[in-house]
Amino acid sequence: MKIVPAVSLITVIEVVAILVGAFSGFIEARRKRMDIVGVFIVAFITAFGGGTVRDILLDKRPLFWVAHQEYTILLFVVALVAAPFFKTIRHIVSERLIVWADAVGLGLFAVASVAQALAADMPIFVAVMMGVITGIFGGVLRDIICNEVPMVFRDGKPYAICAFFGCWFYIALQYTTVSDDVALWSSAGLITVMRLLAWRFDLKISRP
Repeated sequence: MKIVPAVSLITVIEVVAILVGAFSGFIEARRKRMDIVGVFIVAFITAFGGGTVRDILLDKRPLFWVAHQEYTILLFVVALVAAPFFKTIRHIVSERLIVWADAVGLGLFAVASVAQALAADMPIFVAVMMGVITGIFGGVLRDIICNEVPMVFRDGKPYAICAFFGCWFYIALQYTTVSDDVALWSSAGLITVMRLLAWRFDLKISRP
């Protein structure tokens, strides 16, 4: 099994994931007609919720957003800049945008977290579950705060399952000659595409 990717690459993916997660939080907060404080809080919880749970489970201190205050500052600035624009397009915002943002965030957060779990010498299956939990938890917290049944539980389409298979795909690539950056980005892309295809073609998980 190859060595997990360099910290710098994980950091890049994590920053992109935070911005995408924050974007979905912005959209949902504006749909609920929240003020700038509500927009920032929902975006913050969406962007950092999954990673916080991951760091707690991995017993990492300080938490990633505490160790990197620039993440919080970036989110704060983006919230201030973006708020007027989201107010303008509030009436044309649809669930489609949230689904797309969720799908991208799911892929990025999941692969970044499974890589970090492997770096912390977690067992493979535990690392995969860490990726799944991190990928879905920010969206779950966002929907709960916005008084919605979390999307992962209500739309009936594969969501956590996409992250599960994508994380295993990443681990499989660790046993090949594929470079670490290709393994990360292709696995994140696979998760994103699987989720979007499931939503586009209305693929449903069979109910008990």
